[in-house]
Amino acid sequence: MENKNLNKEVNNFESNVQDLLLEHTDSFSQDEQNNSSNHTRFEKYSKKYPNYFDNHELHFDGSTFDEFEDERKNNQVDFDKSKILEEDCTSPIKEPISSKLSDTENIPVEKNSREKDLASKKHPTHKKFQLFFLITLFCIFLVVIIFSIYTIVNWLHDNHDTKQTLQQIEEITQVSEIEDNSNTELINQPEQPESDYWYYVKFPLIQVDFQDLLKKNKDTVAWIQVNNTNINYPVVQTTNNDYYLTHSYDNSVNEAGWVFMDYRNSPDFSGYNTILYAHSRLDKSMFGSLSRVLKSSWYENKDNHIIKLSTPTENTLWQIFSVYKIKEESYYITTNFSNEDSYQSFLDTIKNRSKYDFNTELNISDHILTLSTCYSDTERTVVHAKLIKQSKR
Repeated sequence: MENKNLNKEVNNFESNVQDLLLEHTDSFSQDEQNNSSNHTRFEKYSKKYPNYFDNHELHFDGSTFDEFEDERKNNQVDFDKSKILEEDCTSPIKEPISSKLSDTENIPVEKNSREKDLASKKHPTHKKFQLFFLITLFCIFLVVIIFSIYTIVNWLHDNHDTKQTLQQIEEITQVSEIEDNSNTELINQPEQPESDYWYYVKFPLIQVDFQDLLKKNKDTVAWIQVNNTNINYPVVQTTNNDYYLTHSYDNSVNEAGWVFMDYRNSPDFSGYNTILYAHSRLDKSMFGSLSRVLKSSWYENKDNHIIKLSTPTENTLWQIFSVYKIKEESYYITTNFSNEDSYQSFLDTIKNRSKYDFNTELNISDHILTLSTCYSDTERTVVHAKLIKQSKR
């Protein structure tokens, strides 16, 4: 009886041990299967979302994937939506592509250091081009600044030299007004007693002693004075129209130049159209104040409509009849005319160009004085006057 009971207990114990071993074996197999599944899911997820799994440790109990799923659904996973695959790694989290793209639009973009490094190296050629462009721009700007400074300094230097030359001329020159005398001659008198001609011929002539001026510059041919302007200078003439554009009265190099007569003209002003040139300086020196003749305030004062000249052989008075600005051309500086009709046509043209009406008659017997200077780079200020009185010296 005792043996039977003992055998029964042994059998029960063995049965329990087998059940425990079987249960343990099943549990171990299940864990192994879960771990294998977790490995598979990790490989797929890590390829799809590298930014997330690079910074998270893997737990083979699947907690990492559960946390990831929660964060992904709450739009807290930092990943590059350009890496989204057309299919999910596992069916449990599979969703439409459009839904995933929509989710990513609301995900805040915070690039890690690796992405920033890649972005900084993305367009090296473009950065080199930008650097080259900035250096080129800076060099151009620097050249412009240096050139501007040089131009200003040079202008100031020329202006200073011109003022010194004028002071020297004033010290050796005396300009005086003279009364009419037996040598005075009225030129081309009009028949109309109401003509302005009779008002202007009453103006006195000027006379200049050229002895010291000729010693200073042998090219001196006259002295010019224009009312209500700064024009009150000796006039020079040489064999071309270029030299005195860049040389002063004392023959020094100077961009201010000087007042000079066209080389084609006779120095005694006996030609049909005698032309005087000078630069229009910003400080109003040379012909810089000639543009005043275009202003109504200058025109309304009749006393301004006179130009006075003195030469070593005679003194003359000229009445202004035309003022205007015009595009650069050569017609108004014509000096020779083929016939009388050509000259009369010239007189009519330059008179009709005038900005104001000076109520002056012209004919082929008149001798013309023309003043020309720059109004701008492409325009010229022009003044025409006719001879109305002269006095031999």
